[in-house]
Amino acid sequence: MAVLGAQAQGNNAIIIYTLSVGQNPDTLNGAITGELIAVRGGAAGQVFPLTGEEVSIGREPENTIPVLEAAVSRRHCVIRREGSSFVLRDMGSRNPTLVNGTPVKEERLLANGDQISIGGSSFLFHAGTGGHQTGLGAGDAHGHSTVILHAGQARYLTPDPFHQEGPPADARTVRDLKVLLGFSQTINSAHGLAAVQRKVVESIAEVTPADRIALLQVDEATGEVVFGLGWDREQGLNEEVPYSMTVVRQVVDERAAVLTNDVLGQEGLQAAASLLDPGIRSVLAAPREVHDKLLGVIYLDSVRPAAAFDADHLHFVMGLGGVAALAVENARHTDGLIAENQRLQEELSIQHDMVGGSPAIQRVYQFIERVSGRDSNVLIWGESGTGKELVARAIHRNSERGGKPFVAINCAAIADSLLESELFGHEKGAFTGAAMQKKGKLEVAEGGTVFLDEIGELAPLLQAKLLRVLQEREMERVGGTKAIKLDIRIIAATNRDLKEASQKGGFREDLYYRLNVVSVCMPALRERREDIPQLAGYFAGRFAEKVKRRVSGISPAARACMMQYEWPGNVRELENAIERAVVLGSTDQILPEDLPEAMLEEAAPGGKAVTALHDGLRVAKKRLIENAIDQCEGNYTEAAHLLGIHPNHLFRLIKGLGMKPKRGKSAGEASGG
Repeated sequence: MAVLGAQAQGNNAIIIYTLSVGQNPDTLNGAITGELIAVRGGAAGQVFPLTGEEVSIGREPENTIPVLEAAVSRRHCVIRREGSSFVLRDMGSRNPTLVNGTPVKEERLLANGDQISIGGSSFLFHAGTGGHQTGLGAGDAHGHSTVILHAGQARYLTPDPFHQEGPPADARTVRDLKVLLGFSQTINSAHGLAAVQRKVVESIAEVTPADRIALLQVDEATGEVVFGLGWDREQGLNEEVPYSMTVVRQVVDERAAVLTNDVLGQEGLQAAASLLDPGIRSVLAAPREVHDKLLGVIYLDSVRPAAAFDADHLHFVMGLGGVAALAVENARHTDGLIAENQRLQEELSIQHDMVGGSPAIQRVYQFIERVSGRDSNVLIWGESGTGKELVARAIHRNSERGGKPFVAINCAAIADSLLESELFGHEKGAFTGAAMQKKGKLEVAEGGTVFLDEIGELAPLLQAKLLRVLQEREMERVGGTKAIKLDIRIIAATNRDLKEASQKGGFREDLYYRLNVVSVCMPALRERREDIPQLAGYFAGRFAEKVKRRVSGISPAARACMMQYEWPGNVRELENAIERAVVLGSTDQILPEDLPEAMLEEAAPGGKAVTALHDGLRVAKKRLIENAIDQCEGNYTEAAHLLGIHPNHLFRLIKGLGMKPKRGKSAGEASGG
């Protein structure tokens, strides 16, 4: 019999792990016998049958079981047989004999599974069959060869239950502890999950006789086993090595380590082709757990008869698995953070010509990153001047079509009679003046992207033709009969509510849904005010370089005006305002008086003047407006006409100047209607 070892469970219960090979340890020559299994000390791994009437244990070589330790007396204790029982007697030793951690004062009747500690050595008393714990399809009590070990019983994961002063200093234990210590010291230098797993495999290969090692991961949600890293004694590190799912599944289900050196003799393994085909003889598999959370399984097997696994291998793998589990979990978490950071960096590194870092514009950047790799139609909507074409160009530039044409068409800037020919082209003689064949914008953009700005202004006839392009991916030139296949991506933009327009019949509903596969709303500049200083600085630098003028920045007063202004024209209006300030300014800073007058009127906080000149202008404007309103008897519409401005502009001036509007008369009231 080869002994695998023993471990305490609680204070008294001992589970015996043995590997029996044909011999029944409970009988010898027909008589009931017992045995002592050395599990600690110099005799660890040996079995001492209790065949005589008395067995002595002590330091002197004449003892039946000599224990050459200074803490052991010459004749420390004896075990004698009394009928079918065994009694241990302490011989007055200087250091008491312990049974299950309790000193024996004189005598003690031994029970199956008792742990006997003498100095630094420990023995397990075994009698009968009650101490065996079987696992995978073990046979009868005479042929058990499978070991099941739970984490609470693992030598290196719990305080030593055999000796209160620490583990015995036998050579194998010292070696295993050194490997575990070295692993724990170097694991912090391993960066990434792959490096941590590699150190785990290297440490196991150093200590065990395994021919193959597999590190497996367990999905917490599904329980699915996923291969992590493998090692083969002949090939070294390997991305894939076979393993027995039967054994792994038992480890996962029972949360316990499994060891067998008799694969062929195990009923539960005889049908496992993964073990039988390559001639596997020994298997060891242990769980990797952190805080009662199963992270994976360490799997070892061997085909060599001489490369059997034993108790020390089992405890070492369990200990290493416990130490490595947290490191693997941290490495996996770190890799996840690195991947997420890389994803965010990729989002930030998308190519575009937009400026700003507000949350509103960041959402636009993320949209560009997500849709660029797709080929779906895109609808961009928002107020005029918000940068819809910049988004369309960014989507095209970051897509696989980036090297092909980007064709922009403003549907509101071309007369309906010409737009059809611009979009679809025409054949020679299709209409008066068509002296030659002409390709349309859609055909010119083959392989690339077509940007249809102000799509809401498209005439109904052209909406129908565009719908066919989106549905069939083909078109016909004006005056032609041949269908031309198209490979283009459509990006449309509008400042209208197309959904509302489609419900009212102003826009084809089927075309709206074809265009609105994915959509994004461009934020108005007043919704991203934190971007105004950065945008203004960008435009100032660009126009200063263009006109060859030094501009060092924007004054705080001018910046305050820009931050308070509503920007109905959005970024385009800001761009024009900065260009005007750069061209007309006389200092190296942009000052409030360099900004458009309308901006100063509406942006002045609480009716306060921005400059002395502006103060005089404000007073004069107030007087002109009041006189016009009085002259028109409170009719604001007529007062606006008298002043030569739009009524909406008049109301903005009244609000910006801090005036209190009087109750005005409508046009009907003014005429007496």
